[in-house]
Amino acid sequence: MLRLGGVASASHMTVFQGLGEMFKREGIDMDWVLYSDYDAMIDDFVDGKIDLAWNGPLGYVKIKRLLDEPCQVIAMRDVDVNFTTCFVTRPDSDILTVEDLKGKRFAFASRSSVESGLLAYHFLKETGINPRNDLALFTFSEDRKSSGLTGEKGVIDCVLNGEYDAGSVAQRTLRTMSEDGSLPQDTLRTFWASPGYSHCCFTAQRDMDPGQYRMVEQALLSVDYGDPLGKSILDGEACKAFVPGIEEGWEELEKAAIDQGLV
Repeated sequence: MLRLGGVASASHMTVFQGLGEMFKREGIDMDWVLYSDYDAMIDDFVDGKIDLAWNGPLGYVKIKRLLDEPCQVIAMRDVDVNFTTCFVTRPDSDILTVEDLKGKRFAFASRSSVESGLLAYHFLKETGINPRNDLALFTFSEDRKSSGLTGEKGVIDCVLNGEYDAGSVAQRTLRTMSEDGSLPQDTLRTFWASPGYSHCCFTAQRDMDPGQYRMVEQALLSVDYGDPLGKSILDGEACKAFVPGIEEGWEELEKAAIDQGLV
């Protein structure tokens, strides 16, 4: 029996139950287990106790570095390819380039946020801004007094209310908020965007039987948004499709994780 692991959340209960039904349709006998955190799932994957892992980006980097033989990225969400981080400011700000951030106040999302915390900090340093030396102030969400808004929405609020001059937000978040009307067009201006990188992924054991691998891959890629069951799965993952996995795009995250002592 195939075993799939993921981190416990309300949406993953729906997603995994749906995937169990979908796999059954494809003739795949699957069980699934939810973990309290990524590290517990990583340990079980590395020990071979689960065959598949629904990984966050840092989880994938950790697994890859712990294994002698690299694992396989069997599938991803459509939104996980060419993910980008943006630096944003108000439209009337005098910040036009990253260089203009010197002496300014910058808001990151949570330290645990790959796209708007860890990688955003890394990208800022890569562009030539040392937050500790060049910024008047920088904070992560955990450092700021709660405003009732968390994560990237908290960053956006900090920039809009003038508490901070700029901040880091995923381009996907900006697009989603623009589409649902919670962030009207031209409310914020993006003055820098990162190169595309890879985000979450379904990870398979390297020694998975090739025939089983193809069946699992086909089952994931066949999840259809036009099918009620497929829609419930994809809505739970905030995407419209699963796409073939790639094994590139985590290089900058790995560098950032090494630099911050996370791997």
